[in-house]
Amino acid sequence: MLTHEQIWRAIDRLATLFGYSPSGLAKQSGLDPTSFNKSKRISPDGKPRWPSTESISRILNATGATMSDFLSLVEDVEAQTKNKSIPLVGFAQAGAKGFFDEQGYPEGDSWDEINFPEYDKYNDDMLYALEISDDSMEPLYREGDVLIISPKSTPRIGDRVIVKTTGGEIMAKELVKQNASRIEIKSLNPEHDDRKIPQNEVVWIARILWVSQ
Repeated sequence: MLTHEQIWRAIDRLATLFGYSPSGLAKQSGLDPTSFNKSKRISPDGKPRWPSTESISRILNATGATMSDFLSLVEDVEAQTKNKSIPLVGFAQAGAKGFFDEQGYPEGDSWDEINFPEYDKYNDDMLYALEISDDSMEPLYREGDVLIISPKSTPRIGDRVIVKTTGGEIMAKELVKQNASRIEIKSLNPEHDDRKIPQNEVVWIARILWVSQ
């Protein structure tokens, strides 16, 4: 039985094979550029939203791929899903413009992957891993630690979170306060200042669920 995750990841891989981002493939196919964004794959009530047969037909026409080609990508995703692999992103990639969609999930397929044994525990198909590359988060997180991030989960006061700003900053902090006008975050490293950031300068905020040390 085909799953929601297999179909969407097959679309992502098809886009990459033909040199597109998911939004680029949608646009090339005559669809709304946001049609394949991660944020559009789950409906507001939390239910999986599947791509239509018309959408799949259009991307096949746009790329010249056949249905057999697409199904082979689905089978490849199925094998990877059994291994519970998730994207692994470095902090340099995380700060790059255009690397994430509007919900904070990495776009395209230009990342490494790692096996995450706890995958089934969280029931979250948007998990990805972020590797610490400096000492800015010591003593809690050190260089080489891998954080498991969930852009799908709603951050709560007291959660440790990753925040990306419009200026391209990527920060791991503790969420202290959040309202319609700003967020307040506490530094995990005593040598770095706490921050108050206007909401219009926050690109996305995502919960840290787990850390491999």
